[in-house]
Amino acid sequence: MNPNATLLLASASFDSTVGLWDVESGVCQNILEKHSEPVYSVAFSPDSGLLATGSFDKAIYIWDMARGVSVHSYRGTCVGANASNGT
Repeated sequence: MNPNATLLLASASFDSTVGLWDVESGVCQNILEKHSEPVYSVAFSPDSGLLATGSFDKAIYIWDMARGVSVHSYRGTCVGANASNGT
């Protein structure tokens, strides 16, 4: 992780968006819009370069954090993921 990079927090939202917040200032830096239903899950990759978002629209999007764009999507009738650390 770049020590000079802004520390971000991702928030899932019922309005189908994902907010990216500067942890130090509390200011919203970006809104990711791709889902059509409420977002219920967000998870950063270990290097913080990617963000995965999951929604009731049965889709998972993978976002490139440097560009702020969706780079992959996965759709299905049942989308779910679990991690051993509870995220």
